[in-house]
Amino acid sequence: MAGAFVLDRAVILERLGGDEEIYTMMVDMFLQDVEHNCASLAAALAGGEAPSLQREAHTIKGLLATFSDEAGAAEAYVVEQKAKNGEVHGLDEGVAVLQRRLREVASVLQAAR
Repeated sequence: MAGAFVLDRAVILERLGGDEEIYTMMVDMFLQDVEHNCASLAAALAGGEAPSLQREAHTIKGLLATFSDEAGAAEAYVVEQKAKNGEVHGLDEGVAVLQRRLREVASVLQAAR
């Protein structure tokens, strides 16, 4: 399990060329979409749809990596790869971990606004 998410705004801004406007837009989009992302993960898992679950986990991996959450992105990669291999059953905990991580990152981003 990944450790607690710590926001390193300076690193993220550096990656964005110091563009505060893009950073703010990305945070806003993340916060607006977090519950939709959690629901999409749950729906793909519940439907037993490996390709959908792989796609959702891949999206989440990118979102978490955007905010320099390497541990969270690694968790998403594990789910993505298992889904890619057709291993949907038994991913309940992996999906729950990703949902908690998304909400944790959202909470930290919201508090840092």
